[in-house]
Amino acid sequence: MTGHLLTVGDEILLGQIVNTNAAWLGERLAEVGVDLRRSETVGDEVGVIAGAIERATADGAALVVVTGGLGPTHDDVTRAAVAQAFDRPLEFRDELFERIRARYEARGRTMPEIGRVMAEAPVGFEALVNPKGSAPGLWGEREVDGRSQVVVVVPGVPHEMRAILESFVLPRLVERQDGVVLSRTLLTAGKGESDISALIAEQADGLPDGLTLAYLPSLGEVRLRVTARGVDREAARRDLDAATDAIRGVLGTLVFGEGTATLEAVVNDMLRERGLRMAVAESCTGGAISARVTSVSGASSVFCGSVVAYSNETKADLLDVAPATIEAEGAVSEAVALAMAAGARARLGADVGLATTGIAGPTGGTPDKPVGTVWLAYDDGDTQRAVRLQFTTDRAVNVALSTTAALDLVRRQLLRRPA
Repeated sequence: MTGHLLTVGDEILLGQIVNTNAAWLGERLAEVGVDLRRSETVGDEVGVIAGAIERATADGAALVVVTGGLGPTHDDVTRAAVAQAFDRPLEFRDELFERIRARYEARGRTMPEIGRVMAEAPVGFEALVNPKGSAPGLWGEREVDGRSQVVVVVPGVPHEMRAILESFVLPRLVERQDGVVLSRTLLTAGKGESDISALIAEQADGLPDGLTLAYLPSLGEVRLRVTARGVDREAARRDLDAATDAIRGVLGTLVFGEGTATLEAVVNDMLRERGLRMAVAESCTGGAISARVTSVSGASSVFCGSVVAYSNETKADLLDVAPATIEAEGAVSEAVALAMAAGARARLGADVGLATTGIAGPTGGTPDKPVGTVWLAYDDGDTQRAVRLQFTTDRAVNVALSTTAALDLVRRQLLRRPA
C-alpha cells in the first residue's frame, strides 16, 4: 500500500512547532507495511489542503493520512478541505455532538457553541472515537480510476493523534495488507549507529528475502527494527525471530530492551528486582535524569530523590564534596564525580548513587576540558566507577547524551548484580 502524509498547520510552516507527528507516523506506517512516498506540510487554507489531497490521489496514493485542523477554531478548516476534495458536503451528526458534549461535561466544563463544528463530517465518512480528546478522527474511502483509496484524518495534538491511530487506524491497515507484515525492534545504548552497523554487518548482509533492517538513531540510543513480509505468518515469524536473535547475540549488553521499552523504565525495573533504591546528584544535566526516572509509574519505590548541585558550594554543602578536592581537581573531574555519587547515596539514604558533572556549553571550556567534557559516576558502597565522555558543543545535545549515558551506566553496573 502506497501512502502520502499531509500535515496541516501554519504554526509548523512558520517553525513555531516542530513536526514530531510526521516522524512518528512515518515510522509506524512503515511498521505496518505502508510504503510512504511523500510527506508534505501545508497551511490552514481549504484550497491548499484540498489541492494536496488531490495531488496525492493523482500520484496513485492508496492511503492519505492528514493530521491537524480538526479543532473548533476559525483556522481549523481540514474538515471543509476534505469535503471539497471528495466533493461531498459536510453534515452535522447528533451522535458526535452528544459524545463531544459529554466529554466536556465529564471534565466539569460546558461545551462552547463553537465546539459544534467538531460534530460535522463529510457525508460517507466514518467518525473515529478520540480516546484522548474531543475532536473525532475521520475515515473515508472511495474508488479512483478503479483503485481503492483511503483518507484518514486525525487531530494534530500528538497524544490524540497517536491514540486514534493505534486504536483504530493501524489495525485496519494491517488487515488490508497482502500477506503479513511483522516487526521487532531492538533498543540499544552505548554505541552510535555506525558502530552498531559495523558490529552486525554480517547479520545485516545475510538477512533472507522478505526481511529488512532499519536503523533508527536518536540521542544516545539506536533502535534496530527488523521487518518481515511474507505470505505465511508462521514462516515470517520464524525468520524474524531468527534474525533478531542473531543480532542480539552479537550486540549482547548493548541491547537494553525491545519494542516500546524505555531506558529509564528498564533501570527502574532492574533496581526493583534487586531491592535497591537510587539517588542522583546532577550538575550539568540539571535534573534531566531525575525527570526521566520519575516519568515512570512506580518510580517512588526505587528512587529516593536528587540534588541538583550546580554550584561548587552546593556540591560541598549538600553532597559533602571536599572543597579541597574541587580546588585541586576542578568541578568537572573524576574525583568530584565520585564524591558526588557517594554523597548522594549517603545523604539520601540510597543503595546506589549516580552523579554527573560536566561542561554543557557552549561556553566554559578549556584546552584540557573542552565543551562537551562530562564525567559520570556510580557508587553502591562496594563498587565505584567513573567514566569520562566527550560530547558536542551543543548544550541541549550534551544534556540529552549525558542523561542517557548516565542511565546506561547504572544499567550496566546492575547487570553485574543478581536480581
